[in-house]
Amino acid sequence: MTRSRLTAAFLGFVLSVTLCSTTCAQVIVVGAKDFTEQLLVAEMTAELLKARGFNVHRGTGLTASGIRDLQERGILDVYWEYTGTALAVFNRVTEKLSPDEAYARVKALDAPRGLVWLAPSKVNNTYALAMRRADADAKGISSISDLAKRIQAGEVLRLACPLEFPNRADGLKPLQQAYGFEFAIGSVAAMEPGAIYTAFRQGFDVAVVFATDGRISESDLIILRDDRGFFPSYLLTPVVRQTTLDQHPEIKPVLEKLSAELDNDTIAALNAAVDLHGRFIEEVASEFLRDRALLSAP
Repeated sequence: MTRSRLTAAFLGFVLSVTLCSTTCAQVIVVGAKDFTEQLLVAEMTAELLKARGFNVHRGTGLTASGIRDLQERGILDVYWEYTGTALAVFNRVTEKLSPDEAYARVKALDAPRGLVWLAPSKVNNTYALAMRRADADAKGISSISDLAKRIQAGEVLRLACPLEFPNRADGLKPLQQAYGFEFAIGSVAAMEPGAIYTAFRQGFDVAVVFATDGRISESDLIILRDDRGFFPSYLLTPVVRQTTLDQHPEIKPVLEKLSAELDNDTIAALNAAVDLHGRFIEEVASEFLRDRALLSAP
């Protein structure tokens, strides 16, 4: 999508939400970024809130910075964020923290901004570097340090990564600095997340993937061990505006009950149902909520 079309879509979304906010009773605006996992948890959130009588408006397909801006401006009520993203991208925290420490830090940093981090899920969707298993075995690469040594020795390996990764505070440049190597000029291509797996068939050697992507095992890829612990934890957590919780405190137990049901294996299976088996987001989300009896009263 071109920048002008993205801008038009963004403005249209803001306008529709603003109009709805002034005319709809008990409207809750649920946001999501532009990849399967985010769309799934947003759909689950919307269905849970609708089942409890809320008029839910969805704003999906947003960037990390865009969705955060909308929430801070009071346009989005709730979306699911990752602790690592909030630390590195929104707050520029670079120190190494445990998952619990990272959660506590972002919770404290966002409180003055009127944003509340509810209980986190067990989903840790950290970034990871992946290679085809056969290639990694042939080159003797099992860790990012192994990859760095091959590139330091002059081997040119091509990297496919999500659009935002080259410019993130926890992205490409800091990763290369941490491991002391640099991909050759012209060997890094940023693309939509859905195109990452196709890139392997187009000659790319390495890809930045999300750890909970169901396509990893199905594509016979291996995750390179982050032996220097560069990537922070990315605990998937519902974040709600304080004013929204003040008006509708019943939202908290509903979302935290959903959060308690989610872990890496569970979300990877849900992602795979959409990305590999072609099922609709709405179908997968509804089935999960029914199977876990989450649509019943809390």
